[in-house]
Amino acid sequence: MGDHETVQVRLRAALCADDPWTALHLLNTDRPGPLAGAVEELYRSDTEPTAFRPYLTWLLQSLGEPGDAVLLRLSGMPGLAGDDRRDLLRTVVARRLRLPAELLRTYAQDAPASSGGNAGTGGSTAPELVDAMGLSGDLSFAPLLGALLEDPAAPRGRVALALGRLGARAWTVPIAVRLSEATGLDHTAFTAALELMGDPAAVPYLLRWLAETSEDHVYDVHYTLVRLTGRDPLLPERAYGAEYAAAVRAAWADGRTERAPAVVKDLVVESGARARFSVDEGTGRIRFAFDPPSPGSSWPRWHRCLTFDGKPLYRVGSICDTCELGLTLLDWPADEAARIAARMRGRLTDLDRLDTALLAGWSPVLGELETGHYRALLLDLPLEQVTDPARSWWYRGVAARAEADGDDGARPEDDRPDDYWPGVTHYQLTAPVPGGRMPFTYGAFLPSQPPEALDPAAVARHAAAVEAGERPAAVVLGWIDDRYVEALHEERWLVGAVLDGHHRLAAYAAAGVPARVLLLARMGGGSGGDGGVEGLAEVAAAYGCQE
Repeated sequence: MGDHETVQVRLRAALCADDPWTALHLLNTDRPGPLAGAVEELYRSDTEPTAFRPYLTWLLQSLGEPGDAVLLRLSGMPGLAGDDRRDLLRTVVARRLRLPAELLRTYAQDAPASSGGNAGTGGSTAPELVDAMGLSGDLSFAPLLGALLEDPAAPRGRVALALGRLGARAWTVPIAVRLSEATGLDHTAFTAALELMGDPAAVPYLLRWLAETSEDHVYDVHYTLVRLTGRDPLLPERAYGAEYAAAVRAAWADGRTERAPAVVKDLVVESGARARFSVDEGTGRIRFAFDPPSPGSSWPRWHRCLTFDGKPLYRVGSICDTCELGLTLLDWPADEAARIAARMRGRLTDLDRLDTALLAGWSPVLGELETGHYRALLLDLPLEQVTDPARSWWYRGVAARAEADGDDGARPEDDRPDDYWPGVTHYQLTAPVPGGRMPFTYGAFLPSQPPEALDPAAVARHAAAVEAGERPAAVVLGWIDDRYVEALHEERWLVGAVLDGHHRLAAYAAAGVPARVLLLARMGGGSGGDGGVEGLAEVAAAYGCQE
């Protein structure tokens, strides 16, 4: 049997399996080109059941560029049924592909709308078609989309996002004015659309709306003002509900939108191993930020990234507390990020205690962080370097949950360690930290520069210093992240990105000596500020540097 026939046989067998989704996931995709070709042939066949088509589009979505090329070709097939067209369109949007403008105009005239009407004859335009127009890069769609802002039956949040993706700034003010009409996720989508526009014309309207809006909308407006103006005023560390809303309104009440110089304040050294400080009007060169809204998603704010100078370094999972934590390497930052952290290096050579003069001297560097309230912990952490996905806590934690559920520890065939791997060699605690309310805390620190770029000679120098009794410190920007996975398993993580000290951590791991780490943790940076205080206290109790 030839290669093409083999792929076709395997594909048909997967589609006919009791569980087609799992069977398709297990198909060997080392050669996605032949598989994508087999999918296209089957999709176009007049003899195959049309019920296969949703499975086939789902598979194409996982095949990368070969699958994208097939999706684009299939989208232009004449005579597609309405369900097939919508299915293809949703998949194209999920892949962020651009369909030809003329094809989208044809869809607008002929495709059934999601409401059951006809998009070209008075029915509301389907959400997936709105998304595709926003991805098209063609500003000629802006008037059509703008008119939908007036249509109560239209998916107006997605319309606003489509205009934002097009950068159609003529619609900045109309979107801002309509914030008072938007509720729930539509309100979040409107503010996110203004962020996509990047248009300062929205700022006066946001300030007025902030003074008038309900408590539920204050966070959205505040976040968008910070993104559009660069001004990031310090808010109380633990303020919720009405108190939070009042603090935000007070911070913007004078109408000032220019960012003031960063100030490190409220510096308190609690011991040689613990301190706290606040950053007001931080530059945010190192910060957490929401990803731009994913086309087709119902949630305008979902995934976050740790960014350096606006460039995403790691995706930091979703804001959903019942989802498991997952970090994913996206790209390495520019060299400037390393230069920022290196400005702390002089006092890190043999750091044995924290003091006021030390932290005050680092104020220019700390001011590069995001505005917020921070804890500084000087820790001696037993770390190991992890290169095998099966050894990482990201995967071993899954096995622990299965064992807690009474499983025998055997993982499903489609549950692969690589699916949980953050995409890079990293350091992790050799054992979880025991806790109280939470049974324990996993710990993992990820690099901010490629591990393969480390200089062996520098690692050797630090290893010699460690052997001689010195304790050079690495600097990690970290946070506590609490989860209630699947509403069944309480899980706590100490996670962070190494700002400075990659060579030092490599030396410690090689020597098997606990690594001296200066952890800078922003309160509320993970799932919840309360868990941050509690979790950091447990870490400090277990591994705080002994004075």
